[in-house]
Amino acid sequence: MDYGVYCGVDFHARQQTICCLTTEDGVIATHELKHDNKEAVRHFYAQLPGPVLVGLEAGGYSLWFEQLLEELGHEIWLGDATEIRLCARRRQKNDRRDAALILELLVRDEFPRIHRQAPLSREILRMLRYRHRLVKIRTIIKNCVQAVAIQSGLALRSQLFTEAGIQQLTSLAMSPVMQCQREQWLQLLPALEQRISACEKWLSQQAAADQRVCRLRTHPGLGLLTALAVVHTLEPVSRFPTQRKVAAYGGFDPCEDSSAERKRYLGISKAGSKLLRFLLIEAGQTAVKEDAELKRFYGRLQQRRNKPKAKVAVARKLLIRSYILLRDQIDYAEFQRRARRSSTCSRDR
Repeated sequence: MDYGVYCGVDFHARQQTICCLTTEDGVIATHELKHDNKEAVRHFYAQLPGPVLVGLEAGGYSLWFEQLLEELGHEIWLGDATEIRLCARRRQKNDRRDAALILELLVRDEFPRIHRQAPLSREILRMLRYRHRLVKIRTIIKNCVQAVAIQSGLALRSQLFTEAGIQQLTSLAMSPVMQCQREQWLQLLPALEQRISACEKWLSQQAAADQRVCRLRTHPGLGLLTALAVVHTLEPVSRFPTQRKVAAYGGFDPCEDSSAERKRYLGISKAGSKLLRFLLIEAGQTAVKEDAELKRFYGRLQQRRNKPKAKVAVARKLLIRSYILLRDQIDYAEFQRRARRSSTCSRDR
């Protein structure tokens, strides 16, 4: 597609530097805009003769800017910040040079473009991260309550948060400071539980009509949260040509730093979504109890390596299996049938 204007944007939280090329006359101009005046930003991009291509580094603060450009009908490309920096010819770095580098890569069609998630996927993943933070806060509060209880001579472990356990805790004699902490910690828990329940209800509504989530949930261990995270992180799955690409995108590909006779393996890359890896590792611990093949695989690897590495390997297998279910639009039962047919054909040969 031929664009009327190419814009390389060095985007920051409070300002942006723009390097623009107008293809009609070949003029390159540099501008600086402050984000405290959103109308000025909108006016600048609205007066550009279309079609307009805007390129910027992927970051966590540009969502409002991307939405503004979409409203104006401009095309947005997000780039890998590390790859963009590797293309720089000089060590000098400032906002103008960065914007000019992005513009140059756009014009030469060498911009290291990354995938932009659909608006619905962004919202669902944002809600998953929000719920995850709430659960972490709830865990911190429960640990604090456990500490207060143990310091007062009450060690009930998980039974502490039952109705009987709370009654025992509230009846204990404590110092005024510990009593105040006990009451305030316990007051926070119901509000957190309500917020977590509200998040899960909203997520359930989003997943109810999604056939992709339903297919993944047929696999043992893959529940609502993990299925949603996989679907909306990989969406669309057609952009992954191989299983290795999926594993690398999830951060499960192995890292190596070897030279000559020295061999050094550094574990997985941990690129991509940290929440996705966490959910898959948690799901894997349930899957090995219900899936015979995964159970055997986990047992073999646990003996050769250790439990943490075996858990990560199972999580990687779950991600690849999820990719196959989504790519081929099949459920777990069909996946098992194909695996049995493949095993039978191998033995026959």
